[in-house]
Amino acid sequence: MIWQDGLYLWFLLLIPLLIAASWWYNKQLNEKRISFFGSDLFERLRSGFWPLGKGIKHIAIYIGIGLLIIAAAGPKLGTEVREVKRQGVDLLVALDLSASMNAEDVKPSRLEKAKYEVTRLIERLDGDRVGLVVFTGEAYLQAPMTLDYSALRLFLNIAETKQMPSSSTDFSAAMETASEAFGSIKEDKGGNAAKVMLIISDGENHGESYSSALQQLRDQNVSIYTLGIGTSSGSRIPLYGDSGSLMGYKRNEDGEVVTTKLQPDVLRSIAEEGNGEYYEIRSGGSGIDSFLGRLDELQQGEFASQEYADYKNQYQWLAAIGLLFMLFGMVFPKFKIRD
Repeated sequence: MIWQDGLYLWFLLLIPLLIAASWWYNKQLNEKRISFFGSDLFERLRSGFWPLGKGIKHIAIYIGIGLLIIAAAGPKLGTEVREVKRQGVDLLVALDLSASMNAEDVKPSRLEKAKYEVTRLIERLDGDRVGLVVFTGEAYLQAPMTLDYSALRLFLNIAETKQMPSSSTDFSAAMETASEAFGSIKEDKGGNAAKVMLIISDGENHGESYSSALQQLRDQNVSIYTLGIGTSSGSRIPLYGDSGSLMGYKRNEDGEVVTTKLQPDVLRSIAEEGNGEYYEIRSGGSGIDSFLGRLDELQQGEFASQEYADYKNQYQWLAAIGLLFMLFGMVFPKFKIRD
């Protein structure tokens, strides 16, 4: 048995106090009556009085009060075992952590905006298994496929451009890591679910051709969607010190300030070849919303089946019985009916 609010059970201590107070009051009242009328006259005045009936009357009322207090505590008795199945798609988010993602043409920055939109994505997932890959010139599986969205948020929050050894972008590295992640999924758990990779980047690619890695994902029946972040006008890449103060802007080998722009052609080409779609994130979140709508249309697989005990509330019965006891106590006679 468990309780909805066990604190109410402390009120049961009032019942002994009520019994003691009632006994003391009746004792004092009887003494006063006898002193006024005398014991013989008092007994004749209350002729037909039934002490046992009075006791039954009080006991029934106290039992009723006790049951109402227990009912207020919300007892839960018995269990019903239910099976809950979690269904969804296998989604792997690949987040670009190159230096250009620090550009502030999308406020507060491309990276922070991307992380915010991925957080919105996670909050709206329901039963989908999701993982996180971070990449620049190299790629790492930041979070393996999981149904634990809270843990995924933690991995997402600590993703920063400073954690990566390279500041360039190589899509092939991200695709190869994604291929390994999808390949490690056990087929006996949701093997029929759609496999989706979502690449979030500004589109700058400094790596080698990604054709081979993309084809490998296609062979694994992975659909590749891309989400471009940035503006066509572009922005400089700020450099901040450890204290958070602006130190300057990123420059190229010739000493010129670098301007980074959204390059949608590369991302659009990846999506087309990967049997997916291309979206954009600018000031709003329409891109991630459109992707979510598409995600709902994909084939769902069963990832987890869990049994849990559902406790049944039983306060209604106790409350009803308690009221019946109180009603019985109020109507029960304490005087015998004479013929």
